[in-house]
Amino acid sequence: MRLEYLQLIDRIVKLNLPERKISAEAAVPAASTIFEGHFPGHPLMPGVLLIETMAQTAGWLIVALNQFGRMPFLAQVKEAKLRAFVKPCQHLAIDAQVAHEGSGYTVATAGIVSDGKPICDALLTFRLSEFPNPEMAERMRETAACIGLPLEAAADG
Repeated sequence: MRLEYLQLIDRIVKLNLPERKISAEAAVPAASTIFEGHFPGHPLMPGVLLIETMAQTAGWLIVALNQFGRMPFLAQVKEAKLRAFVKPCQHLAIDAQVAHEGSGYTVATAGIVSDGKPICDALLTFRLSEFPNPEMAERMRETAACIGLPLEAAADG
């Protein structure tokens, strides 16, 4: 997890395109400037970053399903439940599944678990758009390779 760059997914563990599911992992860093203010003497990962972690996981699934042809932008968060605190050095397992697609939007369910305990879950809606430029699409492919998104998902479609 690279909090300073908002790259919250360390690696893709499993991608199942026919079932429209993805699993990812992330390790919360031991130290980050985020924890200096959240909260002094009692560092906790902000809930908004947990939601972003779920959104990034679901976003990679959507990118793979669209073979890098479209980029997902988080448009709505519904039914978000933050169930437990996340501290530095905690390992997170993130799962997401597409629930619905249509009219330029994709809805996904997502959740995070740590040590077998539910941390949070939400219903996420994404707006799909063309990549703003070829450089952005290439950077996404590079990041996908770094986190282990299977190469066949990056094929031009």
